[in-house]
Amino acid sequence: MKNNDIAEAAKDAAGVEVQRRRSTGISEVEKAAVTVACQRFIDEVLKPRFLPVIHRTEFNYPIDIHGKWHGARYRFIQRYRSGFPETMNQEFDSPFVRLDWVARDRFDIQWYRHTGVWHCLYRGRSLTEALNAIETDGILHPV
Repeated sequence: MKNNDIAEAAKDAAGVEVQRRRSTGISEVEKAAVTVACQRFIDEVLKPRFLPVIHRTEFNYPIDIHGKWHGARYRFIQRYRSGFPETMNQEFDSPFVRLDWVARDRFDIQWYRHTGVWHCLYRGRSLTEALNAIETDGILHPV
C-alpha cells in the first residue's frame, strides 16, 4: 500500500465487506475523464430532461445545470436567477448531488438536502453506476 493511501473496510452494493483504499486524491487523468463523462451526462441527460427551456417566473427559477470539482468531489449544480423585484436577475448556485471519489472508478453518491447537509445514499459505485443512479433515482434529480 502506498503511503498516501488509507485502507478501509467498506461494503459494496451487495453488502459484502470489501477492503478498499481511500487515497488522498484523484489523479489528474481520472479527474479529466470524469469531467468529460459528467459534462456529457449533463448535456445529454440532465439538461434535456430537467431544463429543456428556461421559464422566467416571479420567484427563483433555474437557468442552467453544470458541474464543478471541489477537491476529490464532483458536484452537480443547478444555477438559479432571481425573479423577485428586490433581487431581480441576481444569480446563485445550488448543488443537488455529488460524487465523492473514494478509489479508482469508485464513488460515493451524496444527496444535498435543502437543510444544507449532504447525505450518502450509495457507496462504492462505478462512474457508470453512479450516473445511472442519478438518472433513475428521483431524490437525486435537480429540483
